[in-house]
Amino acid sequence: MKIRFIFGAAFAAVAIATATPAVAHGGGETVTPRFQQMIPNIPGKSLKALIVDYTPGGASAPHIHAKSAFIFGYVLSGEIESQVNDGPRRVYRAGESFYETPGSRHSISRNASKTRPARLLAVFVVDTDDRELTTPIKQHLSSRSKK
Repeated sequence: MKIRFIFGAAFAAVAIATATPAVAHGGGETVTPRFQQMIPNIPGKSLKALIVDYTPGGASAPHIHAKSAFIFGYVLSGEIESQVNDGPRRVYRAGESFYETPGSRHSISRNASKTRPARLLAVFVVDTDDRELTTPIKQHLSSRSKK
């Protein structure tokens, strides 16, 4: 039942039409928060949904996901090339989905096309107190060396 609730809420996030601020991270991506809700039957956990729009040839900087974040990715349009941890590079097309386990390292996340935009829905099941869903790998490595 919990899984069905989580995925039902994830798909509901796609339908939310309220305008929210977008964040440009550079490199041809824009991240727009679309949904955030505490999960009532899983204390301390929240569901957060983001839309990632990639310009033609656009990419996300390599990053580490929050240690508590389980992520469901769904390609809304276009094609997204992705590599997580030491797994293979893969191109996901519109209608395809994938998941990422907590603390995953996302070394490649980019639009596979140089001529057409792409759009991704990223749904995070995360500790409610986690504010940073991703940390750039360079920043992550420098903070680890200070410990």
